[in-house]
Amino acid sequence: MSGKETKDLVHQDAIHIETIMKEQRHQRLHMEFSINPRKKLHVLPDKPMSRKPTEVIEENSEFIKAFHEAREEPTKKYSMPQTESQEIGWVSTPLVPVDTSGRFHFKRFKTDVTKHKESALRSSN
Repeated sequence: MSGKETKDLVHQDAIHIETIMKEQRHQRLHMEFSINPRKKLHVLPDKPMSRKPTEVIEENSEFIKAFHEAREEPTKKYSMPQTESQEIGWVSTPLVPVDTSGRFHFKRFKTDVTKHKESALRSSN
């Protein structure tokens, strides 16, 4: 035979049983249900003409809290941006305080020309 020997059915079954035993050792069964807090939930109301009585559901404060956390803005959820597109506009506060001393703050003021143009526009209407 060249290089590798073909394995017979007994060896293949032994390998298969060994992999199943490894999977069962590391497998955990989760029995508790919880919502993903990072995914938005869309609650749909019943149809307007349905005659089905409304269900009485107890309020679960953990569910309501997780529901509101899922709908928060990304800046409130995370301390740093999660994607590159979130980096644009992540810091929305001005980096330099607004200077109104007049050096970079140019207020609008009226001249004779602008007053004449405004009066001309008002009289044409």
